Amino acid sequence: MRRLFLVLFAAVTGLLLGISPATAAAPTEFGTDWHDPVTAGPPVSAPGTTSCKVTVAETEFRDYTPYKNTYLPPKGCGDRWAKVVLRLEGAVAGRQFDRLGYLAIGGVEVLRTSTPEPSPEGITWAVEKDVTRYSATLRSRQPVEMLIGNTVNETYTGVIKVKATLTFYKAEGRTKPARTPDQVLTLEGAHNEGAVYEGRLTTPRNSERIVAEVYATGSGGGCEEFWYLTVPDAAPYSCKAKDGPYREVRVSVDGQLAGIAAPFPTVWTGGWSNPFLWYVIPGPRAFDVRPVEYDLTPFAGQLNDGRPHKIAISVAGVPDGQSGWSTPTNILVWQDAESDRVTGALTTHHQGEPTNITAYEPGTEHRLNSEGGHSLTVGGYLDTSHGRIDTTVTRNVGGTSTHRWTGGESTDALKARWTDDETVTVAGRGPAVATRTHRVYTMDGETSVGAGDRLRTVMTMGDRADSVTLRSGERVGWSRSDDTYTGDAAYNQNVPRDQRHATGVSSERYRLYGPGVCYDRTLATAQGELTQDRQRC
Repeated sequence: MRRLFLVLFAAVTGLLLGISPATAAAPTEFGTDWHDPVTAGPPVSAPGTTSCKVTVAETEFRDYTPYKNTYLPPKGCGDRWAKVVLRLEGAVAGRQFDRLGYLAIGGVEVLRTSTPEPSPEGITWAVEKDVTRYSATLRSRQPVEMLIGNTVNETYTGVIKVKATLTFYKAEGRTKPARTPDQVLTLEGAHNEGAVYEGRLTTPRNSERIVAEVYATGSGGGCEEFWYLTVPDAAPYSCKAKDGPYREVRVSVDGQLAGIAAPFPTVWTGGWSNPFLWYVIPGPRAFDVRPVEYDLTPFAGQLNDGRPHKIAISVAGVPDGQSGWSTPTNILVWQDAESDRVTGALTTHHQGEPTNITAYEPGTEHRLNSEGGHSLTVGGYLDTSHGRIDTTVTRNVGGTSTHRWTGGESTDALKARWTDDETVTVAGRGPAVATRTHRVYTMDGETSVGAGDRLRTVMTMGDRADSVTLRSGERVGWSRSDDTYTGDAAYNQNVPRDQRHATGVSSERYRLYGPGVCYDRTLATAQGELTQDRQRC
């Protein structure tokens, strides 16, 4: 097996690690081995301070038995760190499906991931993630649970080997401790009631900021893995949903809607019937599933009464009684250090009427046009030790799509766009601060089956976000990110591996800009070989 190991990330300065930017020659078709999986995303920056490393998991996954361990904080780096970086290294060989997994420490989910599908000779890969925000949990001894559910038998031979470590960077010299939540909570008694995930939350009585993060994924191998392709019952297609493809992840507090969000249309590494599309470059977020975040601070006055409150997470659009979504939830809490009790109230709650319109057009080529959206504004105040603070959160989400398919679904195509616009305004004694974020997710793909039962998939995906922070209307911060994937792959179906004659090209360009930040990296592949690695900044 080729053991050229490529670190998934390149330094922001532009120094590439382990590969040449020159274009490489590519074979005419896929062989029995290909380049280890890589992504174009930026590295996790780290200060040049004393560091300590802790191994939290090292195991093999052959079935659906969770791995359990005990985490102990590092020695020699204090307990107020400048940065904490999680690194997951994996290896798998043979034949195996893409598998979903999680890592939880102290019940707090710190990583949700999926695995690449292997070559017969085997692959290795790595994922890095900034987990500094979970420092409060990492300061004490905690139980560890990890699972990448897997099946190993005579056909699916791939055993998934993983090692997860945490590297702690000490706050020393001019490097100060990171500002992190004072507590990271999970929902008590969390369970699923049909398609709703719910539990109880008791916050500290002096909470002054509360943020929920939900690792929402449509998964499980059913139609909700491809929720964006579902159609109403009247349309002749294999994946049905009474209300069509529109999905929206909602969080409620004591039965009242508290937050809405558009889910990201993650494609796992076997997605769209064509693993050759994703063997080397996965789709955006496939290895590091980012949580959806909701600022629940307007509800803090209600939550701070010392009693447990019901928190529920649901996915609008999922047919009644149907599962297929996973929504584990963490609650990040910042406390008022100068007050034992912070009081307040919810003052504004207005939601627009949800829209969800589908129009099915029968014909030789079936077509479903879909459009949905929703808006929500919530506001509240808190009386803190530093005065009254008003927080208002406004969010608008929407999605449009056109789904085309032919009889037998020999051609199946989707062009879709989702938006998620959010403004959080905080006003107190000083000037009001507003943070506006505009998120856009796009998908333009088609799978077709031609002569000789040859399947071809063409795909473009986009993951973009623009954010600006204003103080009294003047810009004081901004960022812009753009992760674009393109691919085109084909292979002969229903034949032995050596007769598939698979071909495929793919590329990813990741751009990140902000004050003092310029990152722009492009990767390209052909037939499993990395043909380009270019850094522009």
